[in-house]
Amino acid sequence: MTHVSNASVNGTMFAHDALTTDIDVRHAYARDVSGLELVAEAVARPRSVAEVADVLAAAHASRTYVTPAGLQSSTTGASITDQGVLLSLCALNRVLDVDPVSRMIRVEAGARVADVRRAAEHAGLLFTPDPTSEEESTIGGAIACNASGARSFRYGATRAHVRALTVLLANGERLDVRRPALEKNTVGFPMAHDPVDWFVGSEGTLGVVVEAELGLLPLPEHVVGLAIPFATEHDALAFVVSSREAAYGGGHANDLPVRVAAVAPRCLEYFDGRAVELVRAHDTQVPWGHDVAAIVYTEDAGDHAHDTDAALDAWLALAEAHNAITGDIRVFDGEAALADARRLRHAVPSTMNERGARYRADGGRKVSTDWAVPYRLLGDALAMAHALADAAGIERSVTYGHAGNGHPHQNFIARNADELAHLQRVLYDTLTRVVQMGGTVAAEHGIGKIKRKWLPLQMSHVQQDVMRSLKHALDPYGLLAPGNVL
Repeated sequence: MTHVSNASVNGTMFAHDALTTDIDVRHAYARDVSGLELVAEAVARPRSVAEVADVLAAAHASRTYVTPAGLQSSTTGASITDQGVLLSLCALNRVLDVDPVSRMIRVEAGARVADVRRAAEHAGLLFTPDPTSEEESTIGGAIACNASGARSFRYGATRAHVRALTVLLANGERLDVRRPALEKNTVGFPMAHDPVDWFVGSEGTLGVVVEAELGLLPLPEHVVGLAIPFATEHDALAFVVSSREAAYGGGHANDLPVRVAAVAPRCLEYFDGRAVELVRAHDTQVPWGHDVAAIVYTEDAGDHAHDTDAALDAWLALAEAHNAITGDIRVFDGEAALADARRLRHAVPSTMNERGARYRADGGRKVSTDWAVPYRLLGDALAMAHALADAAGIERSVTYGHAGNGHPHQNFIARNADELAHLQRVLYDTLTRVVQMGGTVAAEHGIGKIKRKWLPLQMSHVQQDVMRSLKHALDPYGLLAPGNVL
């Protein structure tokens, strides 16, 4: 495999100034949130789709690796590389069109997720994917890893809202794909019916997304947030199950859930006692004492503003039935208050990221999981994960996340390379059992480079071969995002 060199970069390989081998620039793009550091051989910063195509065509001709990246908020090392060109799409950051009638927004790949949300809200509409890092992540990155967030409990992850994509293949060829409007189709293999799904979640390995058309929803008339404290983690997790089943009947379809009761949660987020301590340190005004072992945060998005009182009464009844500390329930009503709640939640991963960064020089880092199990099994799965950590002498994780989907985040800190290796062995045992429970090794952040070793725990060799076949069809020389996923 031929790699980029200074001569080829400055010579005929790249005809414009989108690419540089400046060492300071290369180091500026060498880290993401994973804790890894990989210095690319060159960085390309195109300002248009045409320039992206030029870079890809030139790289393809010389068989040079290319890894696309946005704002590099990946937790799995997917947006960094030490092979070939790091292709930054941050300059392609425009919101191109918002159509309130068809409830559609068209954006470039480098647009920030938060900017897309704000543009939709300005038109009176809701863009539902809400990763915690929305101010530091791009739409292209969200599509690449099928990002979700708290509201994915009700609205689904990014995939459900992608209507069409403009993708540049490894050789620079443009491919426009749109979801079919058919209700029935028997032509060919089902996996080939909707090419949009080839690229959502492919982590830059199959093509470079440069534009996307995304579906929007009406803004809820009224949203109120509730942070409900519990004296035991068991009660908190039981409350999550009951809340989900009270609201949506307990089913779990691929379609959006259908509300069947007074409560209408769009998220059901869980914070264990260690996570609560981080929230308390971030905001000394929070009302929770040290008797709080866990908190469940929900946002009720009823269809009508006059449902609010009834919804609050229903939430209180559910909380009382599960031994919540009801006198310390905190209500977040209004956009400013909901933004405060979001900042409190963001304090947990941001604090853990800072702690992990302290140990990078010694070979340590933050280790974050995003496994998931069927939601009724979450309590058992967490008990299993804690028991394995305890038996191995590992400090228990800070645990938080999307309990309504059976999807927690465990955040550990490895202080050096030895602790990291020991922790990885425990995680192998944990994820093996998660898969045995019908779960997944990665529910939100993708596989990237860090979790590639876990893929065989969940996917058979036949499934992996099918993925490799699609990779070969779209990128026959294997130039895109080397080391990601496969």
